[in-house]
Amino acid sequence: MKDETEVIIVGGGPVGLMLAAELRLGGVSTVVLERADARAGHPRALGLHARTLEQLAMRGLQEPFLAKGIRVPSWHFGFLRERLDLTRLDSPYPFMLAFPQDRTEAILEQRALELGARVLRGVSVTGLTQDADGVRVSVDGGPDRRAAWVVGADGAGSTVRRSAGIAFPGTDADTYAYLGDVRADAPPAPGYGLQNEKGALIVAPVPGGLLRFTGYDPEDQDAGRRELTLEDLREITVRIGGTDFGLHDPAWLSRFGNATRVAGQYRHGRVLLAGDAAHMHFPAGGVGLNLGLQDAMNLGWKLADVARGRAGDDLLDTYHDERRPWAEDVAEHTLAQTALITATSPTGQALRHLLGSLIDRLPDLSLILARRLAALDVHYGKEGQPVGSRVAETGDALLDGRPAELVVDDRRVMVRPDGYVGSLID
Repeated sequence: MKDETEVIIVGGGPVGLMLAAELRLGGVSTVVLERADARAGHPRALGLHARTLEQLAMRGLQEPFLAKGIRVPSWHFGFLRERLDLTRLDSPYPFMLAFPQDRTEAILEQRALELGARVLRGVSVTGLTQDADGVRVSVDGGPDRRAAWVVGADGAGSTVRRSAGIAFPGTDADTYAYLGDVRADAPPAPGYGLQNEKGALIVAPVPGGLLRFTGYDPEDQDAGRRELTLEDLREITVRIGGTDFGLHDPAWLSRFGNATRVAGQYRHGRVLLAGDAAHMHFPAGGVGLNLGLQDAMNLGWKLADVARGRAGDDLLDTYHDERRPWAEDVAEHTLAQTALITATSPTGQALRHLLGSLIDRLPDLSLILARRLAALDVHYGKEGQPVGSRVAETGDALLDGRPAELVVDDRRVMVRPDGYVGSLID
């Protein structure tokens, strides 16, 4: 069976669509297979952090996000009352941008289509096999498809990962949180957040006049993943916050756990993983979508160079080497935040008070945590060395997705398409 395309991406969420656009910039024929017939009607993720915005700007994509997003100058760490000051970040975007995932998908899909990618919806992949020359993808109710390379961007339950036999080690969920996108007759003040001996509750605006109520209820853990009802949500908010805020007309109600896993390998032969297919964790801090989009930026130019014969396929091994440690880093600090969010005992409350007071008194500690949250600490070389370090602003130099010579800290360097120093020129 002849290859139909150079790359098949399984999964048409933000990560798959961003990767498709990156591959098309590199001249690679690309098809995205998405099992859903239409985009989800509710936003899952809500925030874009500084490094993600920097990388979007490297492709000239930042304006649609900045024009409609809400710039949030501080953000929480583990629902602590003392928030992290994002305005001190050494970035052109010293804030968290509140922007719904479904709109992110729409922008990235338009970008991928304009560059010539094909996006096929209602196509459910059931498995794959690979040989030395390519990958055969099985499709439910349709003929097999074949490509030189396949990328699984199909979420934590990834069919691609399972079919490729890639391990997904980590921990199962032992803590469950709640989430409800609802309307409220008596909404709390903007920035409302609360954690006490009764649980945790944070409220954030979402499009359409809705509010997202989310947090942790220690008395509701036996519910596990059972369906959340509006009455459940009212009872939880009364128990933790003392009122139900007049909640009504839910658009989305859900429970989710803190299962935390990172794929054992990001590449197996001609199959690669990106986004939630490669890592899953508790959504503390709103970093998951950002981690996946940064995967796509790292992988896109490398896979394009290999697919077009500009580099040997050992370049793809550096994708695993560079990105997996940062997924482990995110797994660690989201687990730490989970511990803080669920610290409802007297000893847990004492820990929260101590850490909060340190953040309040030590601005550098706040900055360290903020940089970690925003992924500004990500580097791909020896720490403190120029090669592998982040470049925040590249102007128009990387719009075409190719490396560029730039002057960084008074040194002329070659900057990779994903905005990291590749080599020193002089």
